Amino acid sequence: MKRRFDHPETAVLHYGRDPEKYAGVVNPPIYRGSTILFPNIEAMHAAERNWHAEPYYGRHGTPPTFAFEQAIADLEGGYRAVAVSSGVAAITSALSAFVASGDHVLMVDTTYGPTRKFCESLLRRFGVETTYYPPNIGAGIADLMRPNTRVVYLESPGSLTFEMQDVPAIAAAAKAKGAAVILDNTWGTPLFFKPFSCNVDVSIHAATKYIVGHSDALLGVIVANAATFMAVKQAAALYGHHAAPDDIYLAQRGLRTMAIRLERHAANALALCDWLLTQPEVSRVLNPAHPSDPGHALWQRDFTGACGLFGFVLHSNISDRQVTALVEAMTLFGLGFSWGGYESLVLPVNLSSLRSATRWQEGPVVRLHAGLEHADDLRDDLARGFAALRSC
Repeated sequence: MKRRFDHPETAVLHYGRDPEKYAGVVNPPIYRGSTILFPNIEAMHAAERNWHAEPYYGRHGTPPTFAFEQAIADLEGGYRAVAVSSGVAAITSALSAFVASGDHVLMVDTTYGPTRKFCESLLRRFGVETTYYPPNIGAGIADLMRPNTRVVYLESPGSLTFEMQDVPAIAAAAKAKGAAVILDNTWGTPLFFKPFSCNVDVSIHAATKYIVGHSDALLGVIVANAATFMAVKQAAALYGHHAAPDDIYLAQRGLRTMAIRLERHAANALALCDWLLTQPEVSRVLNPAHPSDPGHALWQRDFTGACGLFGFVLHSNISDRQVTALVEAMTLFGLGFSWGGYESLVLPVNLSSLRSATRWQEGPVVRLHAGLEHADDLRDDLARGFAALRSC
């Protein structure tokens, strides 16, 4: 019988592990293999019938893959999961599982940039229409539903500007009209937000981020409920998506320390938010875990924790040249994409091509990922950046 744990900090250490199966080895070892050999034809046919749950061909998964997938599903409260090669692979597989030519998708306007690009390129080319909706729509999503709406897609908090969504209200309205509800839960992680208790059908993670946690592997995970799992698994298989065995191992290893890492990430982020709000150039911070954020009440209601990714808004009189000076003067905050690793990152944000249902009417936005460094050192690095901004 599978043991359940009351505390996620304990569950994250034990789900997906079975030392007895691997000669006492603590973490499931790496299985590098494409061909799976069978003792006879009957065994081969049996594995073919159950290809989604046991080794049949390496691309569909080996024992460590299935162990990792089930660990994530158990942590999040889903039925089963599918590991794929990247977060974008998880997004595109999940969307493709539910749409065909002539269908309609409702997509939150604050979605991750590559998600928007997929909708505007491949889905449009294949005859699927996408309508973008404001993140604060709540139950009003019902007014945008059409007879051919197959998917309502959420990301809470939103990409780059971190708007919260009322996930239970949106999901209830969507399910009442027969649409599948997909949520990108990368920010919340399987520890801090439980989408399946909010009537979500499919949850997506860029495991590249906090699950791996060390900026050294690309991986995506799609968690599904029982009604949608096979559609998602088949879509990923038809695309040929595959989670590399070494990346699965790195994700298993990262998973074990995710809870304790996230404590430090979140504490650093909140400390930096407090400091940023004392700077005269800063209009506000974008972090739903901070009491000043307009989405804080929804975050308190639905989430049990936060991560280290957030942003801040500069006053509208701050020039692009000053933003560049701020970013380039910092040395601990590296300039680069992605997030969720142990290191701190900074990224100036350009929203001009990433919003259509809403319009950004405030000043420049800078996104920060608070890493695991000491908060005082990160504040000092930000201070260097603001000194450079003021010298322009």
